[in-house]
Amino acid sequence: MTTRLILAVISTILEEAALAAIVLVGLPRIGIKLPLVVLITLMVAWGVFSVFTYWIGSRALRKKPVVGLPAMVGGKGKVASPLTPEGFVRIKGELWEAKSTGGEIDTGEEVTVVGQDGLKLVVRKITPRDLKGTE
Repeated sequence: MTTRLILAVISTILEEAALAAIVLVGLPRIGIKLPLVVLITLMVAWGVFSVFTYWIGSRALRKKPVVGLPAMVGGKGKVASPLTPEGFVRIKGELWEAKSTGGEIDTGEEVTVVGQDGLKLVVRKITPRDLKGTE
């Protein structure tokens, strides 16, 4: 067993105990009485939720990060400052220095990454023909 799994199991047990204490002790003190079936349903639902979030988290942690300029090829973005022929583009929420393969491209135009030149992305304007191929 991994340390992360052990911690997940311990934290789920503590959360289930807190849920039981709230339903069995806390709520009756303020005049709310829930049947035992409701407590069991809540605890099962919380257990399923915990297993699901552990599974999703484990998949995310096993996934290798995609990094570097070569991984950007094929990515799409928008021009942040005019490419005349060099400027900046925003791709995946990040600002990158780029140069255009086909002359000037205005701010707001959509581009696709076709390569790299040193630490700059090489981009070209997305044409209506490119969009027809993706439909």
